[in-house]
Amino acid sequence: MALREYLTTEVGEDWVDGLITRREAVRRLILLGMTATSAAALLAACAAETSPNPSASGPPAGSTTPAGATGSAAAASPAGSTPGEAITFPGPSGQLQGFLASAGTPKGAMLVIHENRGLTDHIRSVAGRLAGDGYTSLAVDLLSEEGGSAALGDPANVPAALAAASPERLGSDMAAGLTELERRVPGAKLGIIGFCFGGGMVWTLLDAGEPRLAAAIPFYGPAPAAPDFSGNEAAVLGVYAELDGRVNASLGTATSALEAAGLTHEMKTYPGVDHAFFNDTGGRYDPTQAAAAYADVLAWLGRYLAT
Repeated sequence: MALREYLTTEVGEDWVDGLITRREAVRRLILLGMTATSAAALLAACAAETSPNPSASGPPAGSTTPAGATGSAAAASPAGSTPGEAITFPGPSGQLQGFLASAGTPKGAMLVIHENRGLTDHIRSVAGRLAGDGYTSLAVDLLSEEGGSAALGDPANVPAALAAASPERLGSDMAAGLTELERRVPGAKLGIIGFCFGGGMVWTLLDAGEPRLAAAIPFYGPAPAAPDFSGNEAAVLGVYAELDGRVNASLGTATSALEAAGLTHEMKTYPGVDHAFFNDTGGRYDPTQAAAAYADVLAWLGRYLAT
């Protein structure tokens, strides 16, 4: 699935789940380059294909949270997480922004890739949580060139800016994040984890043949249409949600490509949950399956990343 197509269908799914109003969905789709007519057609298709999620308990329809907001739910740090700090580091076209959480005695180093909402407090909390479990983690802001996710203000501007960024630029920025982790944690094995859009970026980096990764964990991310994962050494844990038919449509493609490349992998589907079930600030969050997925993440990293 192409990046822009994924981002537009994400808007449609948010509307179907009642997380945004129809008017807001149309506005966001227009920002993503669609006409009002094509936006209406996409929403009609989403309504026909997707059943509303009865467990959705997110913000009232039409409400929005700025990309850099620090509301109580988003700012809360899970028990055992490690405080981090905002940093800048060299990128291919200037300074990149990120959030670094350092483990006391690192067992490995993780690059964290954000959702289509940009670098939020939720993603920072993931980095802190991984650091608390022994993995120094860097959450890179893939909108650094635009001044950072929070600088865009209106949350609807974030996916539009991500869609406008070239895959080459996004890949280069992720590679720069790995280089920064190499500098900060010399000798550590490198891993990557990403969520939704970020999960798709994990697949994209594997498709680019990034040789430095020892582990890769895409959470419900769409795989490229015809991926080639040769040239990698990463052990891949693919995380999927049973009710997420949109992303699950690419599961077979990803699995075949992993098998063709001879990569160690496990593709795990968590029962009874939908897309973004790991995000504890969102309407599809499921604490039971989120805890199970995180336990599986730590087990995977312990097997393939810990030094």
